Amino acid sequence: MPSNALRTLATCLVTVAALVLLGPSTTRADEGMWTFDNPPIEKLEKEYDFKPSQEWLDHLRLAAVRFNNGGSGSFVSGSGLVMTNHHVGFDCIQKLSSAEKDYVKQGFIAQSFDDEASCPDLELNVLMSMTDVTGRVQKATKGAKDEVEARKEEIARIEKECNDETGLRCNVITLYGGGQYMIYRYRKHTDVRLVFAPEQQIAFFGGDFDNFTYPRHDLDVALFRIYEKGKPFEPEHYLKWSKSGARDGELVFVVGNPGYSGRQLTVSQLEFLRDTQYPLRVEFYTSLLGELETYASLGKEQRRQSKKLIFALQNALKAYGGFLKGLQDEDLMAGKAKQEEEIKKAVKKDKKLKKEAESVWTDIAKAQKQHKKIAAARLVSGFRGSELYEIAENIVRLTAEKEKPNEKRLKEYRDTNIESLELQLFSDAPIYRDMEEVVIRVSLEEALRRLGKNDMLVMAALGSEKPADVAARVAQKTALVDPEKRRELVKGGRKAVEKSKDPLIKLALVLDPITRKLRKKYEKKVEGVEEKAGGIISKAWFAAYGKSIPPDATFTLRLAYGTVKGYEAEGTNVPWKTTFYGLYDRYHSFGGKQPYNLPATWKKKKDKFKMATPLDFVSTNDIIGGNSGSPVVNEAGEVVGLVFDGNIESLVWRFVYTDEKERCVSVHSSAIKRALYDVYDASHIGWELGRKGPKDAGEKKSKKKKSKKKKKSKKS
Repeated sequence: MPSNALRTLATCLVTVAALVLLGPSTTRADEGMWTFDNPPIEKLEKEYDFKPSQEWLDHLRLAAVRFNNGGSGSFVSGSGLVMTNHHVGFDCIQKLSSAEKDYVKQGFIAQSFDDEASCPDLELNVLMSMTDVTGRVQKATKGAKDEVEARKEEIARIEKECNDETGLRCNVITLYGGGQYMIYRYRKHTDVRLVFAPEQQIAFFGGDFDNFTYPRHDLDVALFRIYEKGKPFEPEHYLKWSKSGARDGELVFVVGNPGYSGRQLTVSQLEFLRDTQYPLRVEFYTSLLGELETYASLGKEQRRQSKKLIFALQNALKAYGGFLKGLQDEDLMAGKAKQEEEIKKAVKKDKKLKKEAESVWTDIAKAQKQHKKIAAARLVSGFRGSELYEIAENIVRLTAEKEKPNEKRLKEYRDTNIESLELQLFSDAPIYRDMEEVVIRVSLEEALRRLGKNDMLVMAALGSEKPADVAARVAQKTALVDPEKRRELVKGGRKAVEKSKDPLIKLALVLDPITRKLRKKYEKKVEGVEEKAGGIISKAWFAAYGKSIPPDATFTLRLAYGTVKGYEAEGTNVPWKTTFYGLYDRYHSFGGKQPYNLPATWKKKKDKFKMATPLDFVSTNDIIGGNSGSPVVNEAGEVVGLVFDGNIESLVWRFVYTDEKERCVSVHSSAIKRALYDVYDASHIGWELGRKGPKDAGEKKSKKKKSKKKKKSKKS
């Protein structure tokens, strides 16, 4: 029986949103990104009179797909068809494009299996099972001289044992800030092919202006197919398609992989994000975006090459702006501080917990001071956005780490992760030297400006040269644009890498000891401290209420529930849905000017479909970045929509959930079907959605043609 102090502590933790924004009388019925080993069955039954069965839950879990590049998806046919967002599939679409065939701009439709285009380095994961390994991890760290290293080594052993035993991708996931550890087992798919993508202009209609807003008018969808042994993969579980799609007031579920949330962070951690980390990122991304936009202005090809990175930076800047606004809200931070004081009081009333948690908040605050000292160096040392430097650093580290015992390696170079790493490392996707030069130069300039010319990292990177000179030399003269050269270096091992005269490899070699030192300092003095302290706080949660509170997001599979529902904003009602009428109205209202112009296909076909068809809709489902591409399903487990965004108000969900104006934004399932049939003449793909799937993607179309010929013959 938990003590009164622990009950008080748990109550404080679960009422954070009420304390922060809304007052104690407000409830937050739809909050929660729930793990599949701990679904909110009682809440659903109590609040919605719906009790999901284990069979229903397993079906959704096994139909869900994780895009390892940072998004979600789902099986939507028995022939391995996978649905996600256009912006999640953007990376593959861009890599398949060229100056002659720009699929980002003109779209892509495969008329048959043979036409489906293979993505060069895309990995998709399906969560097969999960097991709690908390006891084993905690036992390994208890009394250890170096808890951080002991934890890392035990996790490496657990993952390798699992991988050797099952052949699956095995990852130990840290939940509740270190209060729980789970082993997640994934089936990995690497033969992934593009089937359908609309023009980016309709997938991202309204551009950056409309991003994170609502009402929206986007067809943000893309379809891929998984293959195994050269044939379409046939999943046992795939989602059926709803006939009506989402309806106002309906209970709906989102199944996906939310990336990161910080609802259980301490005040000092939030202050570090507000005062240091987020401003650093905003300034750096703003600088890089400006230089890339200048590069894009040089010509059509430069604009095409830089489109993906510019899109990513614009998206990140708008998101971080929203996060900062939330943390700069005095009421929110005052509520967080009040919550923390209540937790501390509750801890002091419990003798056992008081002793264990005596210095927890002080330790975390000290860790933030350590993090502040190295935050700028960590940001610029990774050359964010540079594919070439990432390749060079991975070659240097992979060849060095392979010589160590598996459990002593950096986690990304353990045996269980090498296959996924090499998929990226040896990709034959195009790399653009001139754009890489811009990205590397900006990182070097930022390093010089922030760290100073006497900093070890700056001196090692620049020597007596200027950032522009180093960037030009390494980007233009490296041989690493050729995947075969990368293979040769990795095959040759550490000695071959150390003897290499490639300028980019030499830069990575000289920076490696410095960046390793930075990483070790972060893991020991920041991450390790936070994980240990978080685990102690979590003990109070588990002692009082077990897992009645979902953990923060970790880019692992979660289930969220909510209702399709409009809201009030700026003195008016905001509708639960938008329609094709609204799309064309917005196009005409802005005179067809960017970013409100329409692709030629949509201008040509506007009289071919019902304009009242729902296009996008909103719901109260609890989501965050990483949920992009998640299916929205009804109680029958049928697809009614596709998550692609949240409105600007929902950005605060990173730290606290409310549902007054905050909404998840999705593409309506009816819009996807109508676009395939009426705009793109892709009825063979539309027909397959939610079905076992034809023997060939073009078969349905050819059968229809034959059928018409037979009818004509009978008439004659």
